[in-house]
Amino acid sequence: MSGELLLVGSIPLDTPEDVFRTFGKPLGKYLFAMPDGEVGPRRHWISRVHYQVLAAHPELEVVQHPAPDENGVERQHPRNAADAWWFKVRDGFDRVRFGDPGWRLGYARDAINSYFVFRTMKEKGVLPSHLLFQVSIPMVNSVLPPRIFPNQKDIEKVRPGYEAATRAEIAKIVEKIPPNELAIQWDCSTEIQDAYGAIAGYPLEGAIERNLIEVRNLSPHIPREVALGYHFCFGTLGGWPRFAPDDLGQAVKLANAFVAASGRPVDWIHIPVLDRSDDSFYVPLRELEPGGARVYLGAIHNMPRFAERLATVRKYLSEFGLAAYAVSAGNPFPSYPISSMTICGPPRSPRDDPGRIFQPWTPALRDFNPALCFLGQEPTSPAHAAMSALPP
Repeated sequence: MSGELLLVGSIPLDTPEDVFRTFGKPLGKYLFAMPDGEVGPRRHWISRVHYQVLAAHPELEVVQHPAPDENGVERQHPRNAADAWWFKVRDGFDRVRFGDPGWRLGYARDAINSYFVFRTMKEKGVLPSHLLFQVSIPMVNSVLPPRIFPNQKDIEKVRPGYEAATRAEIAKIVEKIPPNELAIQWDCSTEIQDAYGAIAGYPLEGAIERNLIEVRNLSPHIPREVALGYHFCFGTLGGWPRFAPDDLGQAVKLANAFVAASGRPVDWIHIPVLDRSDDSFYVPLRELEPGGARVYLGAIHNMPRFAERLATVRKYLSEFGLAAYAVSAGNPFPSYPISSMTICGPPRSPRDDPGRIFQPWTPALRDFNPALCFLGQEPTSPAHAAMSALPP
């Protein structure tokens, strides 16, 4: 795997062509894979599945939907967890299954359509020929978190069927897109919350093991020719972070377990970090066992303290890439310091001069700077100020 940057997925533009031209063209030389920006309804992440798939299923009943906006117009994307979609399994059904295998969830349809644009823009030279096409898909437990089922017994009636539907989507994607041009990323938010005991009614004991079922049932079905990654996230619904753990201990344990349970090589993992530079938060990184996967840390945020965070990380992790925390493009853009994407850079040795912390990422960040203006960041924003301060 080559490349200096990783874009997790969400980009607040309208079409894949917009995404590929605006970001893929200037950043392509730093990337190994390029997502389509999760445009359209996918910018609402799991809520898109809730209102397009679950709400239309005849065996499910909508218990709650997001409240209308200030003008009384419907909202599909919730403001926070309390405003989210809720469902119940209708009486008389012990398991919920999803028809039209390979197409029901919409991920294969969107991936295949976007890949056509991606391939065409590579052929025209807009995107470099080495790029893989990246498809980011939320993991089963993140799509179906306990909070959306008032009756917790309904969860196990829905998850197996949804997992089977997800597996069918993956098979269709691999059938229609050449495996050697494809990268698949699992997005995991509920999983990491559960790993910290942050989900009400779910004990910390056994949390990691109960989230490995989906990994064992899905990742081995992705051919080894396809690049595979995991994106762990502290969550953004209602504001980032949805929860703030004391340290990275459980995130590291979860990442290690996911890599070990994948049944195939893992090419990258993304671990989020908070705006902290104390040793106690980062020391668990010593125990990270990526198994050859490239590691990216979500450290690009709250830029005035960025260098302090990296200086602490270097004590405990010898090689890592950089990332902003990942967010949904459906959220208001100005609240984010860089963009609603993840930016990652090449690994560096802890023996390097801390004063040169920015140097490996300087060219890529400078090339990214014009995109901030396109997305509405003013030249006086913290993001621009931080980039202007980068060493030559």
